[in-house]
Amino acid sequence: MSNGTEAPPARIETDRLILRPPGPGDADAVFRGIADYEVVRMLGRAPWPYRLEDAQAFIASIPGRDPATERPMSIIHRVHGLIGGCGFHSSDDHPLVELGYWLARDHWGQGYATEAAAAALRWAREAWGKRAAREAHFVENPASGRVLVKAGMLYTGVVAPLHCAARGEAVPSRQMIWIA
Repeated sequence: MSNGTEAPPARIETDRLILRPPGPGDADAVFRGIADYEVVRMLGRAPWPYRLEDAQAFIASIPGRDPATERPMSIIHRVHGLIGGCGFHSSDDHPLVELGYWLARDHWGQGYATEAAAAALRWAREAWGKRAAREAHFVENPASGRVLVKAGMLYTGVVAPLHCAARGEAVPSRQMIWIA
């Protein structure tokens, strides 16, 4: 079991995807994927409008993050290249790491989000030593809930407001948990 302090694995591989830490060469693709209001309005932390500078700043911040609680990953499709991101982050108000993910709109509905989230959770258990994680999705985004249930998460029964930076307001969200 891991103590959570070593660097993330170079690669997590699935049949169609590779998850790996973001690098400077990813900024343009991250920008193109998130700079779509239909994508960013379903994320908690990304601003609107989303600029190339936001993607560059996010990637530049990664080396300074605590590897015990922060594990961002780019989702690389073996044919299409970078199609999204996923990973884990922490917050001061909750003891569990939170799984997050996004996909560029052209790649919605093809099972990539489920494949990436399930692989990330499996890695969290097997390599990172995590035994639980949390996530939430906006009530108006039931597709995200289906992705997370298929990846192994369970609903807690709690609906609570979650701040959406792009909208500048709290949005009702359904809380979920994963237990290894």
